[in-house]
Amino acid sequence: MIDFKEFFSAITSISTESLVEFKALFEPRVLKKGDYFIKEGQVANELGFLESGVMRVFYRNDKGTEYNKQFFVNPSLVGGYASLITNQPAKINQQALTDCDILVAKYADVQEFYSKYPIFERGARIIAEYYFVHKEQREIEIVLLDAEERYAIFQKEFPQLEQQIPQYHIASYLGITPIHLSRIRKKNSP
Repeated sequence: MIDFKEFFSAITSISTESLVEFKALFEPRVLKKGDYFIKEGQVANELGFLESGVMRVFYRNDKGTEYNKQFFVNPSLVGGYASLITNQPAKINQQALTDCDILVAKYADVQEFYSKYPIFERGARIIAEYYFVHKEQREIEIVLLDAEERYAIFQKEFPQLEQQIPQYHIASYLGITPIHLSRIRKKNSP
């Protein structure tokens, strides 16, 4: 598990003093399995660092069908980023699939902190660039790769998740039915 200090220190050169001050903006919060960090329709105002547990990001269509977009495991920043930036209601949901420990800060406090320590704003840009590249890569996989290839990538990216979360969440993330996932798993088992 990667802790808060290790995560941010790896992104850019940050002084110990400024990192201690930055971490002071965050307070611990526990999300129980099934709790939401943000729900569709809410305006996001918090940013979180996932210390432990598993969260999912999903959309729900007007018929109530859910589509998993992403899973978060440590180390991850969580929050309705588009809502934080635009101050518009979130179109996504972020839900704990297991009990989660999160450090949470008010986004306005983080923004204010950037003016005092611009190196953190640079770090935030690096993180945003990483998430942008990951999002683009995921979109390409969904369009260009078949289900077996996407499943193999999922297994490499999230090796611990298959034993922690229900298979229907994995199937939704892969863009297939649970029955199709079961067939792939059966085909690939020794």
